[in-house]
Amino acid sequence: MDFAWTPDQIELRARAREVAADAVGRYGRHNDSWINGYSKEFARELGALGWVGMCWPEAFGGGGRPQIDRLIVGEELIAAGAPIAAMWFADRQMGPTLIAYGTPDQQAEFLPPMLAGDTTWCIGMSEPDSGSDLASLSTSAVRDGDDFVINGQKIWTSFGSDADYCYLICRTDSSGPPHRGISEVIVPMDTPGIEVRPITDMTTNRHFCEVYFTDVRVPAVNLVGVEGNAFKQTMVQLEHERGGIDRLVSNRALYELALERADRSDPIVRQEIARLETAYRLGRILVTREVLRQAPAGFSAATKCFCTEHELDVAEFVARSFGAEATLWTDVTRGFSYGPGYTIMGGTSNIMRNILGERVLGLPREPR
Repeated sequence: MDFAWTPDQIELRARAREVAADAVGRYGRHNDSWINGYSKEFARELGALGWVGMCWPEAFGGGGRPQIDRLIVGEELIAAGAPIAAMWFADRQMGPTLIAYGTPDQQAEFLPPMLAGDTTWCIGMSEPDSGSDLASLSTSAVRDGDDFVINGQKIWTSFGSDADYCYLICRTDSSGPPHRGISEVIVPMDTPGIEVRPITDMTTNRHFCEVYFTDVRVPAVNLVGVEGNAFKQTMVQLEHERGGIDRLVSNRALYELALERADRSDPIVRQEIARLETAYRLGRILVTREVLRQAPAGFSAATKCFCTEHELDVAEFVARSFGAEATLWTDVTRGFSYGPGYTIMGGTSNIMRNILGERVLGLPREPR
């Protein structure tokens, strides 16, 4: 691997850093900005810059740029704390999924508003009794003529209260094995029968939501891909989610603040900083391998595990660097208190290790 950046990439990074700094100046700095920094205005600005869907194929309205460009832009925006959450899920997952599995009509309807930064999407995946075990979900979508009738509950649905659409993972058939009979359906969030209850977490963030579906009627043409055979589609979608730069630099802005407070005359502190800086570089290599498609299939589980556990280490370093001041309730305190969430969102570290062992290394499962 050539670790040198090209002149164009250096220029793009400088431009992204400039845009990020300007956004922070106007909209404020947000901890974990890809999930806590919501600004529809900034999403539209990014759309105007061509930075939403910048790597999608030109045939679908995207920029057709190499994936490494998105990594560069995303790293600078998130590391600075610029509020990108309103467009991030659409750019990271929903657009690529519709390009891969959607119908021409779906692509024509949903991709242009995503590219413009006009629509926010949430993902209806986890349920109260099936968090990381996606195959056990029970939210149902039953055919009734030209519609699906949806009943069930989702939880930890980020931006459920703000989203225009929910990309819903649901069960359309219960007769076979758990991983069969799963489908993906686009659900407009203003459809009658949807109730959204925001969840306030310990840091006072409110992006998580419970979403209840009661006899929600959605046109069957909103089915994405093959009915009852979406488990593999969802696994591909999770590859997009788990191996990205957002899993490495979520709290980089807090880290920079902590460096200003850390006692660098202490050799133990210097050693810890060196360890964290080394981990940043290793994490970037792992993410870059994902972006360049050089990692084995399923290896995003390892990338996510390493990067999010590094982010937890960073959070703990921030808390120690601020000392007694870390006991006050400030924006910094809110930020590092969010640390445990990194290793849970998108699948817990234990689940990631199981995926790595079984699907990548081919280790035998423990007999039941």
